[in-house]
Amino acid sequence: MIIPTYNERENLGLIVGRLHAALPRTHVLVVDDGSPDGTGDVADALASSDDAGRIHVMHRTEKNGLGAAYIAGFHWGLDRDYTVLVEMDADGSHAPEQLHRLLDQVDAGADLVLGSRYVPGGTVVNWPKHREWLSRGGNIYSRLALGVKIKDITGGYRAYRREVLEKLDLAAVESHGYCFQVDLAWRAIQEGFDVREVPITFTEREIGESKMSGGIVREALLKVTQWGLRNRIAKIKGVAAG
Repeated sequence: MIIPTYNERENLGLIVGRLHAALPRTHVLVVDDGSPDGTGDVADALASSDDAGRIHVMHRTEKNGLGAAYIAGFHWGLDRDYTVLVEMDADGSHAPEQLHRLLDQVDAGADLVLGSRYVPGGTVVNWPKHREWLSRGGNIYSRLALGVKIKDITGGYRAYRREVLEKLDLAAVESHGYCFQVDLAWRAIQEGFDVREVPITFTEREIGESKMSGGIVREALLKVTQWGLRNRIAKIKGVAAG
C-alpha cells in the first residue's frame, strides 16, 4: 500500500489504523513530500511503534507532484518483490474496508483494478455537486477522447499487479498531477492488460484541504486531448499503411 502525503498530519494515523483493522497483514509505504506540518514525523512514529514491521516511510525533500511520489513508491515496492502495489489517499476518501474488493479481482486474474465511483454500486459521499459534476465530466471526456470503456479512469484507489508496473515505462510518464492516474490506466490498456473496475464509496475528506486546483484540471484536459489525438492519428496512419 502506497500512501503519498503532504500536510496530512491529522489524517495519517487514522487511515493507517483503519487499514490494519481491516487487513492486518498489509504493508504500508508512506511517501511524504517534506510536509511542513510534521506529517513525516507522524509517519516515523507510526513505523517505529509497529512491532510487525508493516509500516515504512520515504522522505522526499520537495513537493513535485502526486505522480512523482507514486512512481518513487512503485520503484521502492518493485525493488522489494511485492506482488501487488496499491494506491490509496491519506485523507480518508478511500475506505480501507473496501480494499478487499480490489484485491479479490487481482486474485481473480485482473492486472489492474480501479476503485470506481461511477459503476453500479459506486457512490460519493459529502462531495459538493460542482466537484462531482467536474469529476463525472472529466471521466466522460476522457472516455470519449481515448476511446476506452473505463467509467472512472481518474480515480486514485487502485491495485496494480507488479507485472504491469514492470512493463510500463515509468520514466516516460508525462504527467505528475492527478492526470497521472489517467496516464497509467491508459498505458495499461494500450499494453493489453486486463483492467477492471469495482464499486467503491468515495467520501470527501473531513480534515484538511483538498489538493485539487484549476491547474491540475487544465493539465488533465490538455494531456487527455493530446493522447486522444495522437492515438487517432496513429490509427489512421496504420489503416493507410495497410
